[in-house]
Amino acid sequence: MDAVNALIRTRMASEHAPRIPEVTAHLVEAGGKRLRPMLTLAAARIFDYAGPYHVHLAATVEFIHTATLLHDDVVDESAQRRGRPTANLLWDNKSSVLVGDYLFSRSFQLMVETGSLRVLDILANASATIAEGEVLQLTAAQDLATTEAIYLQVVRGKTAALFSAATQVGAVIAERSEREVQALFDYGDALGIAFQIADDLLDYTGDTAVTGKNLGDDFRERKLTLPLIKAVAAASAEERLFWQRTIEKGDQRDGDLDYAIALLRRHNALEQTRADAFAWTNKAQRALTVLPRSDMRDLLSDLAEYVVSRLK
Repeated sequence: MDAVNALIRTRMASEHAPRIPEVTAHLVEAGGKRLRPMLTLAAARIFDYAGPYHVHLAATVEFIHTATLLHDDVVDESAQRRGRPTANLLWDNKSSVLVGDYLFSRSFQLMVETGSLRVLDILANASATIAEGEVLQLTAAQDLATTEAIYLQVVRGKTAALFSAATQVGAVIAERSEREVQALFDYGDALGIAFQIADDLLDYTGDTAVTGKNLGDDFRERKLTLPLIKAVAAASAEERLFWQRTIEKGDQRDGDLDYAIALLRRHNALEQTRADAFAWTNKAQRALTVLPRSDMRDLLSDLAEYVVSRLK
């Protein structure tokens, strides 16, 4: 990870546009869990990969992730990320979008340096899938007809695609069998889904000091995440009118967030969502059984536990 961080600092530099490293550093150095680059490093090291390119690929996935965060904060008009003001708030939307574009370009330069067309194919597809998931979320976000299947499709796009690509390329760069490559894809896919479900649940149950985000942001942004989808599916006619007013029409008043959380509890939507997150964690851990036993495999299994430990 030290090597990855050093490479990120080197590649986020710009000779002609000093705002690029300013904006990037604000987000990259704010902390974050660095899960995605760690996944790539661990996936390669499971197989005792000794080459240099797992570091390149770990930096690549972190650049892609950072670029999507910069763009997401503009789309969502967010004011806080990782407990700090967002880049679009400190600078402006134009800077966030353009620096995000720069980081995407840098990520493709790093991919090419590995000399692997397979790696390029995986990460290029992941980048397209992420954008597709975000656009699907735009159309589904305020539609009460959104189902759990559509939600899962959105999550697979905007979150799980980069998790699964991060683990998959670790196996590819180590030149492992298709069975092992697929196992790491399946692990990353399930881990990413568990991670996003946990994130969506914490929006209604988390501690702002811990999550770095405001409680109820998804409600205020009228996002139909899994807890809401479950509550809407079980809603009475009167409750459905509340959801139509607050989510579909955007007419939100004082006390609406508290009432929304009360409805989530009334229909057991929070506990059901929590159970779904743990189910996906178990699926991620089962995928690892295909791989050779090692400390790194145990680390990935522990990481799956960590993703949902925030819900305990």
